[in-house]
Amino acid sequence: VQTRQQQLSLREHEASRRAALGPQAISAELRENAQINAGIARGELREAQAEAKVAELNLARSQVLAPRSGHITNLRLAEGNYVNAGQPVMALIDDSTFYVQAYFEETKLPRIRVGDPVKVWLMSTDHALQGHVESISRGITDRNTNPDAQLLAEVEPTFNWVRLAQRIPVRIKLDKVPEGVNLSAGMTASVQVREDLP
Repeated sequence: VQTRQQQLSLREHEASRRAALGPQAISAELRENAQINAGIARGELREAQAEAKVAELNLARSQVLAPRSGHITNLRLAEGNYVNAGQPVMALIDDSTFYVQAYFEETKLPRIRVGDPVKVWLMSTDHALQGHVESISRGITDRNTNPDAQLLAEVEPTFNWVRLAQRIPVRIKLDKVPEGVNLSAGMTASVQVREDLP
């Protein structure tokens, strides 16, 4: 920007100096060229100022702030790497939203209610964590059907004749994670729901 500013000053000075000269000292073409060069320099200055503003905006956007507290994992970045907008380079694990996804047979669902207390055992700890049933899924994929373009079921001509109870996802919220217990997404857990039926 500073170079463009200096070039503009030089071109404007030349244009005003040539405009002050009489028609006998300088041709009309040279006077006109000086005015054109000054106009070009003004345009180049405006372009450089716009580029500087874009660079400042990009610099302000280069600071990445997490939307919530948590832990960064799968960081695929090193100093000096270029990152494109929308390109995933890391994952943020929100450590305040850990939950357990349990898969209960549909025959056991009538005895499970939202709010029921749950004990959770992780393979990495000896003691149980406390939680409660947060939700029970209302649908799973039927492996024997494929939806067509109109989202209607297309039933395969062959069918599994041995009918096993389907497993339904039940989401369990952990009430409190004790100190020293480190959770990672994808860990294996065993659960026990205490039936609080009237």
